Amino acid sequence: MLDSEQPSKLKFLLDENVKKELLQFLKKDFDAIFKPKELSNGRLAKFSKSEERIFVTNDWDFTDKLSYNKETIFSIVWLRISQDKPESLLREFSKLINKNSFKNFEGKFITLYEDRFEISELE
Repeated sequence: MLDSEQPSKLKFLLDENVKKELLQFLKKDFDAIFKPKELSNGRLAKFSKSEERIFVTNDWDFTDKLSYNKETIFSIVWLRISQDKPESLLREFSKLINKNSFKNFEGKFITLYEDRFEISELE
């Protein structure tokens, strides 16, 4: 269960390559949606920025720091956990959320692994 101190203002935008279990998990406590199908990656980034949504993806395209930076996208969580391990995904995502406030997500590129997460600044 998520820490009750977490601000409800966290909003998530999940790429179509992310397991539905994560969406269902996040919807219990946060505003979470799947990517609208008609959006290209560029428009998706703008949507994330305008709605202040943390974008969650497995897509390598979003590791391109020239195209996706703090001017073009709100925040990125890049999943490096196998989609065949939903229990690990939910456990590690919960740890990430519980250890970080809303301000700790804005302008960040977060890589989520099965045993840890790494946070760096979007350029």
